[in-house]
Amino acid sequence: GDNTPAFTDIHFSEKPGCRLHVLLKGGGSDNASRVVMLPPGAGKQGILNEVMDCVLHKAANACPPLVIGVGIGGTFDKVAGMAKSSRWLFGEDERTAELENELLDMVNATGMGPGALGGKTLALAVHVNTAPCHIAALPLAINMGCSAMRRATFEFNAQTGEFERVNAEMGE
Repeated sequence: GDNTPAFTDIHFSEKPGCRLHVLLKGGGSDNASRVVMLPPGAGKQGILNEVMDCVLHKAANACPPLVIGVGIGGTFDKVAGMAKSSRWLFGEDERTAELENELLDMVNATGMGPGALGGKTLALAVHVNTAPCHIAALPLAINMGCSAMRRATFEFNAQTGEFERVNAEMGE
């Protein structure tokens, strides 16, 4: 009843317990998001082109400055969730970090800036989450998030039966 729907994700790890991630996200920035199935031959350049097309056509409606999540791989039904969860499952390999930096530079080079009124900072961050996919497809999701995006992570302690806050952030 207060216009704050939550996207949640439960992440299990090798250690006992689990993590609960809560992402409060409005519908306006979700409306500026996109899911596409690229041909596998599109490769990295196809991904860059599609992300930039989405940014150029939709970013102004997502209340910039933005935090952009990108999901690559998996399946059609999983890739959108991967793009959203990229905000707490940060890429740990060098190739993913390089792609995140390249995309952030490209997005900010548009000159659209905060509020899409011009300037150098259209996005505060771009996070990429990847997964293996079938050789015949290249699922891609671009998820816009405004800078007012809020998230929190809680870890479940199986011994005490309680959740403990791991972090809480406003924006990035």
